[in-house]
Amino acid sequence: MSEKTRQFRRLLDGDDLEFLIDAHNGISAKVGEEAGFKGLWAGGLCMSAQYGVRDSNEASWTQVLEMLEFMADATSIPILLDGDTGYGNFNNVRRLVRKLEQRDIAAVCIEDKLYPKTNSFIDGNKQQLADIDEFCSRIKAGKDAQSDDDFAIITRVEAFIAGWGLSEALRRAEAYREAGSDGILIHSALTTPSEILAFKKEWSDRSPVLIVPTKYYATPTEVFREAGFSIVIWANHLLRAAVTRMQDCASALARDQHLMSIEDNIAPVREIFRLQEASELQDAEERYLPHNNHEAQAIILAASRGAALGDLTANRPKTMVEVRGRPLLAHIVDAYNNAGIRNITVVRGYSPDAVNLPALNYVDNADYASTGELLSLARAMEASAADGDDLYVSFGDVIFKRYILDIIAEPDDDFVIVVDTNWQDSVNVGRAADYVHCTESHTRHDFYREVYLEEAGEQLPEEQRHGEWTGLLKVSANGLPAFRELVADLAADPENRHAKLYSMLNAVIRRQHRLRVVYTTGHWLDVDSLSDILVASDFT
Repeated sequence: MSEKTRQFRRLLDGDDLEFLIDAHNGISAKVGEEAGFKGLWAGGLCMSAQYGVRDSNEASWTQVLEMLEFMADATSIPILLDGDTGYGNFNNVRRLVRKLEQRDIAAVCIEDKLYPKTNSFIDGNKQQLADIDEFCSRIKAGKDAQSDDDFAIITRVEAFIAGWGLSEALRRAEAYREAGSDGILIHSALTTPSEILAFKKEWSDRSPVLIVPTKYYATPTEVFREAGFSIVIWANHLLRAAVTRMQDCASALARDQHLMSIEDNIAPVREIFRLQEASELQDAEERYLPHNNHEAQAIILAASRGAALGDLTANRPKTMVEVRGRPLLAHIVDAYNNAGIRNITVVRGYSPDAVNLPALNYVDNADYASTGELLSLARAMEASAADGDDLYVSFGDVIFKRYILDIIAEPDDDFVIVVDTNWQDSVNVGRAADYVHCTESHTRHDFYREVYLEEAGEQLPEEQRHGEWTGLLKVSANGLPAFRELVADLAADPENRHAKLYSMLNAVIRRQHRLRVVYTTGHWLDVDSLSDILVASDFT
């Protein structure tokens, strides 16, 4: 019997929520242990990345074993290996288990996909799941092969990733439990924990459940604890952090037990994919696999001067005022680019020649001084926003974190807006704001409920305010034709010449379209004043 397997069993079967940190070599394993973590996750993404190859079984299982041996020798805490699909059929799995036990690895997680696997966050819904009976044969063979009774085989259910839903996830998990699985890792690529919480509610306590909240990192850890999960895996954050910040990152996670304090300051997963040349594989998929040629587009309304900024906007519009040496518009474009949105149209008005960032499309509203936001949007819609593409609309003086685009992209609704629950914050006092009244106010139960807009406006009574609209709107490709017609109709009415954009939201509702609301608390900033410029310097 191994002491490390006993340690892992205590983590897996204990009553308290436990945490594992990612490690991919001896030094990162030591950093994780010294930070106070009780166990390590040797993730497929991280293990392959440190060899400079893609997370598609391009690193052999013997190369993984070699690095695991260094990690195990460097630490005294248990390691859970992300064993991908088991590197083959039942025979490969039983040989893998024997080799892991020889190297004092405490547990292995295998996922129910086909070999070679692809990272779950790259076109997950195109990936095929393994046949249930065949996958169960891998589990049974692995259990029969182990000599240490405490060695654990965790089975990772990919039904949500592949788009099969809750029933299939439960059906597979039960089959794997009966085949001998010691725990279920339920995986989701959503930015909210709705799928994994629904699974845990139905699954109850039939066996321990592990989760990897890489995508839904904004969820408070207390939600996981109350739901009764066994282990939370911070799956790739030491790798994504700069080498010089590894110790700080591990200490922060061990101290805070949530990702919010570090997520916006580390490299996104897409940067790791870039270093692995995952883009080449995606290019090949574009050549050989059926695909959708459309990509998202954005419109940024930046026609106004921003007179409240005084001399700062004497010869340039507010969107070109610099924060940390770069225009506001550049920060907004960066946020879109980081979300993969590069087709961006900017509506100019005041001092248009000053708005001259490269690689952008420009539309001018010559009547900006005598028209409102709605007319600027209409000008852009006339010149861009091709049907077949999702459309994002935002303002040229509103900066936001990547998280905002993550949460607005998730819902399938035709119309989606982001609403800030922190509308009573002192920074809002004394300025106009687009308040909203919704079907429900923000609660921690929003993970289960869909919230929709009922009314928007600057003059909403305080008791009806559920939040402030951030100015960010997403229109799906399916909803774009109706949206185009609505904006054209509104713009043609002389009474709307000075209309602000929130009036368009109310018009969407009047035409019997549902307008989905996703809540946030912070992560954006409306730059209206000199004091806002100072705040923006810390925000970006």
